[in-house]
Amino acid sequence: MSSLLDDVDRRTQMVGQNRLELLLFTLGSRQLFAINVFKVREVITCPALNRLPSAHSIIRGVATLRGKTVSVVDLAQALGMPPIPSREGGSFVILTEFNRSVQGLLVASVDRIINLNWDQIHPPPRGTHKDSFLTAVTQVDNRLVEIIDVEKVLEMITGPARDVSDSLLSNIQEGGRVRRALVADDSAVARRQIVRALTQMGVESVVVNDGRQALDKLLELAAQGPIEQQIGLVISDIEMPEMDGYTLSSTIRKEPALSRLHVVLHSSLSGTFNETLVRRAGADRFLPKFSPDELAEVVLGYLQGDDAAQ
Repeated sequence: MSSLLDDVDRRTQMVGQNRLELLLFTLGSRQLFAINVFKVREVITCPALNRLPSAHSIIRGVATLRGKTVSVVDLAQALGMPPIPSREGGSFVILTEFNRSVQGLLVASVDRIINLNWDQIHPPPRGTHKDSFLTAVTQVDNRLVEIIDVEKVLEMITGPARDVSDSLLSNIQEGGRVRRALVADDSAVARRQIVRALTQMGVESVVVNDGRQALDKLLELAAQGPIEQQIGLVISDIEMPEMDGYTLSSTIRKEPALSRLHVVLHSSLSGTFNETLVRRAGADRFLPKFSPDELAEVVLGYLQGDDAAQ
């Protein structure tokens, strides 16, 4: 199964092409679920798991994988479904990296990897408890594929992100650029984290759910007057339905009315993207999720006119 991930370099070249690859899997029924391949380190058959009596109920146990102790989360149980049998060799663990940490996701079976355009990815329908853990949906061979908001699953375990430190907040200065940021992210958890940090800094947020909405909103504001007088900077996720963050950034650079906007790309895909890829898309900075203080340093540094933050 690890051979599925041997061509990560090729996938990296899709950056800026508004494309992604999804790893499809099941959680005990015929329904297909997915996560982005960029978040996957390896897929293995389920090893023996050691139970942790004091752990959160969705953590099925821990395993030593590649010399590191990793918590294994039952995705089905997190979504309110019956737990997946974790018998050794009878299920799979998707080893992932999110928000600077490595964890295993217990799934019933692994289907395949598919290659799609981001405009084939759509916001999920709302109405059930499970839907609140979805970040998007798509269709594959006339079957619905539900893309899981893993950040929301992990928040069940770790709790909300911490606040911006008092030492940074005490150094906020008056003046500088307009203190209003456009925030684009398809994860409800990520949006809430970013908006909370910005609010603590005294920065107003204009919030949208994907790159297409972000572009439409920016063009709408630009039609009303100079965009620099309305938006101080853009903070965008990379992975979003309809239009990804790289395509949003490169499109902003091509639009005369928007081209001078400062763009920060913000992603849970820590360790995968580098400054070369960020610059290729026309973005100014990249930040892995989620450190409120790192976000604060970049946002306040730029809005207060610190050239080092630009």
